[in-house]
Amino acid sequence: MTVYVVAKLKIDDRETYAKYSDGFMDILTRYGGKLLSVDDGAEVIEGDWPYNRTVLLEFPDKADMQAWYNSPEYKDLVKHRYASSTAEIALIKGWQDDEN
Repeated sequence: MTVYVVAKLKIDDRETYAKYSDGFMDILTRYGGKLLSVDDGAEVIEGDWPYNRTVLLEFPDKADMQAWYNSPEYKDLVKHRYASSTAEIALIKGWQDDEN
């Protein structure tokens, strides 16, 4: 089942965050991930949105997402995101019509 990762970020240090961004796509695609959206100016429809970047990723399944997230390459890269931003990140399942 297709899964999605939704990340809401507040980037405080763009220079350090760029180190994360620079290596991100290579690792993401290596594990079957796709970058569907990056938005630095989400239009708020309801509620508060104290974030300055929103990211949407797609993976073929949860196992591929976990392999990416737990990979040594990503663990080495993500330290730059930790040092430069705060985030709320969630895994959500893709819609299947038989789940009415």
